[in-house]
Amino acid sequence: MKYDLHSHSTASDGQLSPARLVERAHARGVDVLALTDHDVLDGLPEAQHAAARLGLILVPGVEISVTWEERLIHILGLGIDPDNPQLQAGLAGLRELRRHRAREIGRRLERLGIGGAYEGALALAGGEVLSRSHFARFLVAEGLGRDFKTVFRRYLGRGKPAYVSCRWAALEEAVAWIRAAGGQAVVAHPARYQMGRRLFERFLQAFTAAGGCGIEVVSSSHDHKDCRTMAAWAQRFGLYASAGSDFHGVADGWAELGRIPALPSGCRPIWQDWELGQAARAEGV
Repeated sequence: MKYDLHSHSTASDGQLSPARLVERAHARGVDVLALTDHDVLDGLPEAQHAAARLGLILVPGVEISVTWEERLIHILGLGIDPDNPQLQAGLAGLRELRRHRAREIGRRLERLGIGGAYEGALALAGGEVLSRSHFARFLVAEGLGRDFKTVFRRYLGRGKPAYVSCRWAALEEAVAWIRAAGGQAVVAHPARYQMGRRLFERFLQAFTAAGGCGIEVVSSSHDHKDCRTMAAWAQRFGLYASAGSDFHGVADGWAELGRIPALPSGCRPIWQDWELGQAARAEGV
């Protein structure tokens, strides 16, 4: 079976509706898809309906923004109960923080002579979540950069004029929300954080101590060396290995659904103990 356990829809910063995302995953040969929108669960009902219609297994998920030692880290929750009140309350607080950040980004871009950025980004958002990706799309459309990398390097990245620092959920909080919702906590695209060996070891110690159980070994952000490195970390800490494209859309250079290599040998797939039967196909895991 082909698994893709990291994807985004218009409920956060993806470019396809939840239904169209599922349809594209099915067309690309994905058998098991996790919808993991940033800090929001709103896309799951539509995605589950489409998955049941197509016979694709949908894993309800989320990608939670975390601050750990002044760094932004993303933690995936896989197999969560979207109705869990503890998870819902935690995510609601993060979305309010996102709204505050978006307004401040708009003000900073205004001071740089770029008017209407907040309104433009808001018009591009398909749901409650307003992210830096929406601002990036606006800036590219305005001709202020040829692609996402350019506008992040000029305006939106850390240390740039429109960058707004936020204190997101604590690592222990995010993992607790996921576990309360019956899910598994997984470190998303770990190679992207560019931590040195000692710091990453300390992070994984904190993550496992909090109850985290998985790491994204295969990701569109990882090259072959990164995959092997993360597989070794997974084995060292007894973590499950996950795999996901981190698909956002068909434009802007995002990775394609299902276009990810197999897990390296020796990994324990996070799905190895999942019960993915007909009921899961109809209702979501």
